[in-house]
Amino acid sequence: RYLLEQDFPGMRIGPEPTTDSFIAVMYGEAEGNVPGNALVVDPKKPFRKLSRFGNAFLNRFMCSQLPNQVLKSISIIDSPGILSGEKQRISRGYDFCQVLQWFAERVDRIILLFDAHKLDISDEFSEAIKSFRGQDDKIRVVLNKADQVDTQQLMRVYGALMWSLGKVIDTPEVLRVYIGSFWAHPLRNTENRRLFEAEAQDLFKDIQSLPQKAAVRKLNDLIKRARLAKVHAYIISYLKKEMPSVFGKENKKKELINKLPEIYIQLQREYHISAGDFPEVKKMQELLENCDFTKFHSLKPKLIEAVDNMLANKIASLMNLIRQEESNMPTEMVQGGAFDGTMAGPFGHGYGEGAKEGADEDEWVVAKDKPAYDEIFYTLSPINGKISGISAKKEMVTSKLPNSVLGKIWKLADCDGDGMLDDEEFALAKHLIKIKLDGYELPGTLPSHLVPPSHRKPFQTAE
Repeated sequence: RYLLEQDFPGMRIGPEPTTDSFIAVMYGEAEGNVPGNALVVDPKKPFRKLSRFGNAFLNRFMCSQLPNQVLKSISIIDSPGILSGEKQRISRGYDFCQVLQWFAERVDRIILLFDAHKLDISDEFSEAIKSFRGQDDKIRVVLNKADQVDTQQLMRVYGALMWSLGKVIDTPEVLRVYIGSFWAHPLRNTENRRLFEAEAQDLFKDIQSLPQKAAVRKLNDLIKRARLAKVHAYIISYLKKEMPSVFGKENKKKELINKLPEIYIQLQREYHISAGDFPEVKKMQELLENCDFTKFHSLKPKLIEAVDNMLANKIASLMNLIRQEESNMPTEMVQGGAFDGTMAGPFGHGYGEGAKEGADEDEWVVAKDKPAYDEIFYTLSPINGKISGISAKKEMVTSKLPNSVLGKIWKLADCDGDGMLDDEEFALAKHLIKIKLDGYELPGTLPSHLVPPSHRKPFQTAE
């Protein structure tokens, strides 16, 4: 709702658990709903494989279509609210985690939402997060309603959230958590406004980059699936080879299923395969229980060779083609909705702050503090209206900024490149030091509005 800046069909927002359905929010010329059973038989939609989860799930699945510009670039899957307790979990009537896993394997980004007031990770939420295993690079966390607590409480809430996530998500890396208030209501606590704006901007950049990376992600998924298929072929052919031709088939099948971890190790050594390429042992054992091993196919070395050839040679040329296509096409970014509100105008992120301050003013922005800077300048004994680098260094190092930063400031402030600073250049250097000390980044090149008036080139008028 926050991203689209409009209601979508089937949407309900409230403090209680409201959404009990999976809603695919997608672009459509006309606004309306498509129920789950009709959705999975539509060849134009990518949901046909969801039919295997049965009517209990399909009755809780729908597509909400509306003509919103944001949805031209991305589609959003809104999942049901997470429940607590065993009773509610059973009453869903379908395998909730399996459905989440199906979506997780196919999406570009997974966003976990937490309230600053409700950090508890319930059993179902914990299982839901575990179903995303192997998709850790797609996960981002949003800590919402952060404006309802003060800075001290927010620091504790953030720490508690990271601790809780660390117990559930078993990765060595810390997840990226975006802190803010993601709705269009006034902030209750404004002391962290700048933090919320920066976090929202980071989240928007992350989402906006998704269309550009979609082709690379699909290629990445193709490689992953090819490696899995290859390993699967090795496992299946081994089980087929070990089966007796006449008697004791059932006993041998049980024995092979129990020995699956040892078979994995044997295949790793024989074919030099990484342990990370093998499917999960327990899940594989469960699936093999219902299979007839005698109907499995023997290994076909030519097909394995073809897969190896594709991975070694074809993928590299495909990657080059994608890069060429991306460089020739205009940069595709998500537009519309909340994304437009942060792009341009005086309410864009960073507008009028740091090095951008004074960009739309006629007067030189450094002029207001120049009298104070001039007093320091004349104590440094200027010769012919300029101070040397040595004199400037004595004053600039009092800021305690590292030499690498001061060196960049010197390069930006010495507009004429003569190795000395006049009073305007010195005032500019002091202004850039102030920008850095206030926590803003320095510009790569000096913006035109910061160039001292005496160093600006006069406009050439055409005769």
